[in-house]
Amino acid sequence: MTNAKIIGSVLGLLFTVLGVWGGQRLIEQRSAGWFWKALTVLLLVGGSAAGFLISVPPLPIVNESIRNLFFHVPMWFSMIMVLMVSVWYSIQYLRNPSARLDILAHESAKTGIVLGLLGLATGSLWAKFTWGAWWTPDPRLNGAAVAMLIYGAYLVLRGSFRDDQQRARVSAIYNIFAFAAVVPLLFILPRLSGPSLHPGQTGNPGFSQYDLDDTMRKLFYPVVIGWILFAFWLTQVSSRFAFLQSKYDEN
Repeated sequence: MTNAKIIGSVLGLLFTVLGVWGGQRLIEQRSAGWFWKALTVLLLVGGSAAGFLISVPPLPIVNESIRNLFFHVPMWFSMIMVLMVSVWYSIQYLRNPSARLDILAHESAKTGIVLGLLGLATGSLWAKFTWGAWWTPDPRLNGAAVAMLIYGAYLVLRGSFRDDQQRARVSAIYNIFAFAAVVPLLFILPRLSGPSLHPGQTGNPGFSQYDLDDTMRKLFYPVVIGWILFAFWLTQVSSRFAFLQSKYDEN
């Protein structure tokens, strides 16, 4: 492994740890938090507009559909980040059970599911324009679909319990194992399963190898940050609504 890859791995790990820690603080923030929410709007709206306007490398087959990179991939990044936050809340619940932690874990998981479904939809649209089909039996695509089914079962599982404490405890355990299953489905098994159409897999070059002048990368990373912040914002709103609903049910 080269020094550049080692540095990149270390920075990625640091970004992940800070993202999970910061995500919890933003989700549970009691103040208005106008600064980071304004930044979220700026990055999402500005990044989306720029994604349609900037010049992109002239790539064969992909052509202008490469602009979907600014939407499809950040959705998956933000999904993984908010699901990690959900797992952390589930771990905290098992250590110190409370209705608050259960709600936060549940709402974070729901946000991750929404982003995952959006990722599947944009990926399917992209596949239609580049591969000629809405869906192909590709290892990466099938792994993503199975991952969403696993988290869909999480929602079904929560609805099958009447006792609140039992539901929260079983859901927390399932949530942890669900994420542990999703990681190899998305990042490990596709690399071991043979040829793939998906960029960056088994000899098929990733888009970073085409973007030699860093034109897209300069916009890509800010957009990723914007989608991650949006995931935390969405979770914060849904969590506050869930807390109000819980108080209403108690009364």
